Amino acid sequence: MEYLLAALPILALLFLMIVLKWGGHFAGPVSLLVCILIAILAFGLNTSVFSTALAKGLILSLYVLLIIWPAMLLYQMISSSGGINAVEQTLQKAVPDTGFLSIILAWCFSSFLEGIAGFGIPIAIVAPILVTLGVSPVTAVAAAAIGHAWSVTFGDMGVVFQTLVGVVNMDPAELILPSSLLLGIACLLCGIAVTILLKQTKHLPYVLLIGVVMAGIQAFLAYFDLVTLSGFLAGLSGVFVGILLKHQRTKKSAEDNTSQLFKVTLAVYFGLSILLIILFWPGPIRTAAQTIAWIPMFGEVATNTSFITPAGKGQVLRPFSHPGVVVLLVAMVTIIIFRMKHILSREAMQQVVQTTWKSAGPSSIAVISTIVLAAIMEHTGMTQLLATGLSILFDKFYPLVSPWVGTLGAFATGSNTSSN
Repeated sequence: MEYLLAALPILALLFLMIVLKWGGHFAGPVSLLVCILIAILAFGLNTSVFSTALAKGLILSLYVLLIIWPAMLLYQMISSSGGINAVEQTLQKAVPDTGFLSIILAWCFSSFLEGIAGFGIPIAIVAPILVTLGVSPVTAVAAAAIGHAWSVTFGDMGVVFQTLVGVVNMDPAELILPSSLLLGIACLLCGIAVTILLKQTKHLPYVLLIGVVMAGIQAFLAYFDLVTLSGFLAGLSGVFVGILLKHQRTKKSAEDNTSQLFKVTLAVYFGLSILLIILFWPGPIRTAAQTIAWIPMFGEVATNTSFITPAGKGQVLRPFSHPGVVVLLVAMVTIIIFRMKHILSREAMQQVVQTTWKSAGPSSIAVISTIVLAAIMEHTGMTQLLATGLSILFDKFYPLVSPWVGTLGAFATGSNTSSN
């Protein structure tokens, strides 16, 4: 019975989102209320435990949202200016082989988009392009969905991975190498799957080469603690390698607005990459930036049922070495340049802000509620009880089952961040 009670908050979230088809911004808060009620009645939640769990959850949520909002704002500016569309058109000019181009778009370009924004944007952008190239709508959506799947863990400017290590309170260094290896394998498999799905198996040798490059770039950047960059630069490297392999020279034409926007888009994300590399590369700059930190400390708390959470620190916030601060800085500079160059009007900029709010606002509610839910379950022993039950049930086969737990969470919440 206690196992069922411990699982009820998660079951409530699944029911609300899958059966009732509620959005995460509604289902998350309601599931959080269910969690609080069950924790009080069955797991001894008291004021001290609740306040500690709530504070830890909110601090971790702040860390995550400081990446989500600037990344989404920057993406929406580039998209509204026509930058993303310029990249699409430039790719179509550079790679006349539509079959190979469809692989690059569904696999590499969608991975690049996942790295910079996430939130379903890779499918929303890539699938319609694939349809214009002659791919059927269902196949186009499936190809884009499969193509960027490997990039999700280090995607969205690293926010998914940051949430993962924050929730489980682990040293990122312990996860980066095994994650990079597994994701590298997944990268190759996603590329092969997309190639087969699009019936372009004649390009498999190129796909294998591109896959090795993307997996290597991601692992290299992640190893040097550049998780924020590893997703989108890996995808971008795949795009460039694909162009190099299949590029055909065309007549040089006068520079038009598309080529200018393409250069602007590359300049923005290249500048962001350089700043992040300078800040996070091991050395005196990184050391100096990390010396300024807020380290919230929490005392030991115990539930009324005597479940003890030892004293310890919450999510450390370093304002000068937080990737979201760098992204925000680049976004602010981009706004100034776009306004000076008349790339975006005042009205267009207002639309960008509104679109960012509509995209990131509901997601933020879902992220906060699910992270706080996870913190309460952890501080009342509900998570540990479920883990014990699953380990007893599946014993040595649990490693084969655990990915499906994550898959279920991502399917139910529509977000890998919330799933973590």
